[in-house]
Amino acid sequence: MDLKGRSFLKLLDFTPEEIIYLVDLAQELKEKRKKGIRGNSLKDKNIALIFEKPSTRTRCSFTIGAQEEGALATYLAGSELQLGEKESIEDTARVLGRMFDGIEYRGFDHSYVEELAKHSGVPVWNGLTDQWHPTQPLATMLTLKEHFGYLKGLKVVYLGDGRNNVANSLMVACAKVGIDVAISAPKQLWPETWLVETCEKLAKEAGSTVTVSDKLDVVEGADMLYTDVWYSMGEERKEQERIRLAVPYQINSALMARTGKDTTIFSHCLPANKGKEVTEEVFESEASKVFDEAENRLHTIKAIMVATLGE
Repeated sequence: MDLKGRSFLKLLDFTPEEIIYLVDLAQELKEKRKKGIRGNSLKDKNIALIFEKPSTRTRCSFTIGAQEEGALATYLAGSELQLGEKESIEDTARVLGRMFDGIEYRGFDHSYVEELAKHSGVPVWNGLTDQWHPTQPLATMLTLKEHFGYLKGLKVVYLGDGRNNVANSLMVACAKVGIDVAISAPKQLWPETWLVETCEKLAKEAGSTVTVSDKLDVVEGADMLYTDVWYSMGEERKEQERIRLAVPYQINSALMARTGKDTTIFSHCLPANKGKEVTEEVFESEASKVFDEAENRLHTIKAIMVATLGE
């Protein structure tokens, strides 16, 4: 499948076949890494890593993934650039596009990453914006595939802050590839109506379902329970309000048991506030695949760069 030259901004831009291809490629690259096989598909490429928000997994994954395929990754802190302040995004994009072969952007406004892609002339990869976090659900899907052996027909339930970037991207990913997906959250934290309706159409085409509810019974039959922090970066002032709203949606042992399956696994995109969105007991349990998914960020992000920029 040819994705050469494509930007990776949101999963709505990709077909189900393209998403599955990236997951399969990530699995292949992971196996090679285990055997000590390094690639050179990005040899002599220069990659810019722009970070306006702090990052552990995304930054490390892009840096190591680039290096292991032969590229040089240059970290650019948002505070050190003229991005959208003294210089327009368009002009910054045109400068960086003449110096770098690919650009990763992690920040706030999704329009910034869209503008970078529009004007740079090189592949641009979204490392997280306020609306989307498209690299994360690829790691979720690789984790699911490794654990269950397949994706289509599984059921994933996301609980807590149902309108954040992780929930948005996970709902799109599941709907596209035929995974039943449910969002269980207080109504104030539901995803936007247009996105739910879009995902319902995608799921219908894939033979799966999308459910948004404020009830916990949607966890019944779930193969994975998933959560994220109840307030995202930049929303710390809303902490007390979010805790009040979301505390009934905490993932604990009793909720895991409500799935009715002893094979249900748990995951989280990290960082986690243990004792809030998930109990320490579940987080540290045998069912927890949190750190499998964290590692899989590396392999899926490497796959994105190889597929869109690699030789």
